[in-house]
Amino acid sequence: MVRSFLILFALMLVNSSAFATPNNVNCSTTKMCATAGSDDSEPSLESVKRLEDIKAREAELYRLLGDVRREKATALASRPLHIGIIGFGRFGQFIAKSFVKHGHRVVASSRSDYTKEATAVGASYIPLSDPKRFLDNDGNGIDVLVVAVSILSFEQTLRRLLPHMEGMDMLVVDVLSVKEHPKQVMLDILPESCDILATHPMFGPDSGKNSWRGLNFVYERVRVKGIIDPENRESYSSGPEASASTTFFDAEYAAGIDRLERFLSIWEEEGCRMVEMKCDDHDAYASNSQFITHLVGRILEAQGLVETPIDTKGFQSVRTLIGTTTADSFDLFYGLFKYNQHSLQTILTLRNAMDAVVGELHIRERKDSFNTKAVSVNTSRIITQEVLADKRSGLTN
Repeated sequence: MVRSFLILFALMLVNSSAFATPNNVNCSTTKMCATAGSDDSEPSLESVKRLEDIKAREAELYRLLGDVRREKATALASRPLHIGIIGFGRFGQFIAKSFVKHGHRVVASSRSDYTKEATAVGASYIPLSDPKRFLDNDGNGIDVLVVAVSILSFEQTLRRLLPHMEGMDMLVVDVLSVKEHPKQVMLDILPESCDILATHPMFGPDSGKNSWRGLNFVYERVRVKGIIDPENRESYSSGPEASASTTFFDAEYAAGIDRLERFLSIWEEEGCRMVEMKCDDHDAYASNSQFITHLVGRILEAQGLVETPIDTKGFQSVRTLIGTTTADSFDLFYGLFKYNQHSLQTILTLRNAMDAVVGELHIRERKDSFNTKAVSVNTSRIITQEVLADKRSGLTN
């Protein structure tokens, strides 16, 4: 993955340098530089050779990138993952299609019977009423367990599986719209044999129905082989003994990292914009983007706004927002509020902002009222003075 990034970065440099001013060209004035790059100037032999060299290097980098991508595809195909998805509603089915497409073996489970839907996407199905069989995957085991249930039922679902997970070596992944809550739940209750990855695919069956390319996938590597925050190699142990005996680069740890990277590669290969971020940072950002969008949509829906014969484009956009946010369940909206510690502050900030805007209207109204009264008083004075002047004039005559 690092090698691919370096090649892509080199390609960016090559493409940008093709139109950059060479270091050995002295452009003393803007006019001279403009003249040098104009269509009227004849290309020198040196500039032609330089462009040919750049294009040759670019072609070589593209060739190397192609080699790396084929090498990566071969490596990924050599060891497909057994992925279990618990919660096989619209989103579970949506991601299962891509998992299967990349050659992984998927087993699904849910409260309702989704046997038909699982078969349709190339997955097998084991009902949640038999959690032990689901986790054993009929003897195949599970490498990655994706918990694709609602925010409100997340902890309850994990606790239901917990008696059957002791000693199991698997990567547990959440896909919730809040991150600090599931991260803490997984750290608190999952056995240490389970690795943990917190993720938020910021798209769904509607927004990602045509492609995942360019769509945000937020994630944090939480724990690998007992090590919290593997990027920083902070040791972790839930027992009385410290993890000083843990060897960071032993075969077991390397296998855990390999499994995690193989799972992340699915989203990379689908073209997602991979955003590695701490869970608390995610929640702070999401509160002021995702939650406030749902909040405003719900408020406007409660206001009872309806279509009119003179709708503006702006108002049509407002009604689209209402439709989009209210299409999601109220449970999701409530989960975004209850399990994101930043949400209440977002509500208070919105309320204060509304008060401030309305306050500005009242200030302007009072100012206009005062000016109107002042004009009225001045007009009365002028009229009175004119009447008195007329009376004086009549007495004089």
